[in-house]
Amino acid sequence: MKKILALVLALCMVFALCACGAKTTTAASSTDAAASNTTYKVAMITDYGDITDQSFNQTTYEACKAFCEKNSVDFTYYKPAGDSTADRVAMVDKAVADGYNVIVMPGYAFAGTIVEAAKNYPDVKFVALDVAAGDILSAALGDKYDYNPSNWKVTDYYNSDNVYCAVYQEELCGYMAGYAAVKLGYTKLGFLGGMAVPAVMRYGYGFVQGADAAAKELGTKVDMNYAYANQFKGDADITAAMDTWYKGGTECVFACGGGVYTSAAEAAAKVSGKVIGVDVDQSAIIDGQYGKGMTVTSAMKGLAATVNTLLTEIVLNNNWDKYKGQIQTLGLVSGDDPTQNYVQIPMDTTQWADGFTQDNYKSLVADMFSGKIKVSNDISADKPTAENVTINFLGNLK
Repeated sequence: MKKILALVLALCMVFALCACGAKTTTAASSTDAAASNTTYKVAMITDYGDITDQSFNQTTYEACKAFCEKNSVDFTYYKPAGDSTADRVAMVDKAVADGYNVIVMPGYAFAGTIVEAAKNYPDVKFVALDVAAGDILSAALGDKYDYNPSNWKVTDYYNSDNVYCAVYQEELCGYMAGYAAVKLGYTKLGFLGGMAVPAVMRYGYGFVQGADAAAKELGTKVDMNYAYANQFKGDADITAAMDTWYKGGTECVFACGGGVYTSAAEAAAKVSGKVIGVDVDQSAIIDGQYGKGMTVTSAMKGLAATVNTLLTEIVLNNNWDKYKGQIQTLGLVSGDDPTQNYVQIPMDTTQWADGFTQDNYKSLVADMFSGKIKVSNDISADKPTAENVTINFLGNLK
């Protein structure tokens, strides 16, 4: 009898231990599953323009869509009803109400949205492209802001715990475009900026530096008209000014700032002139609408690469903590492969010639990456200066 009781007790202990083990394993599995199956839904909001703008909106939309399709992530986009912070915030509200918890926003116009909306949704991750500390401070402080970010602590004015901002070294791809233009034989240049905001100025000052360096190497005299439209769109007045430039001998204009390129392209089409695109490879839209072969090159930002990196880190790698709260300046990351960089000119559509080949471009990038060529990002001067380029500075055209 004692033997039977001992056997029963032993069996009970075995069953109890197995039961405990089963419970422990199940609990661990459930926890792991919960951690690895966080559901992300990605929404992209346009600044107000369309996803077919051949610029910031389209590039961002296509990059988000491609990533989400590849990785089976729910994705949509929203277009604000108007061009205001209130309209953009309304789209954030709608996206969150619809269940989207990763929101991608392209362009400095979203600075006010970050200030107003991020604090309302601490569990939503905001990825802002081309939004700088100065943009956020300007949106938060208005007339109090003195345009010097170092005088202010930007994190005092928005919820940085759920926001990542990327800005770009525009002066570097501006330099590449200016250097390429002169090496390709253009000695009568123009720079048409949208407005004298920091990003546009960095493009322009870099463009001047690149043209200046190439002119020095070639021993060539270069002339440049330099002006701002004081708006981010083309119109009859700006087109008339560009007509004057091209008719006066300007061969190629770097049109930098939203839709202002339309005025440069309209004027160029009348005299078989050339244009340099900005932000993305604009050859398709400029050549397609205004004349085949019009676009010499484009000074590009790596918007798609930024989107892919951040969505990979958020959705696939659970690495948001590595990026949140940062306002990260992106530029050159490779001296060997220019296509890997966050600022570049296009390998496929730049009008390469004997004066400037793809190999010449790769050598230029290698020297910039190594520091052999230094490009200044200083835009504190009211206007750019150069030693080998004669600049006709016209200020604001309107």
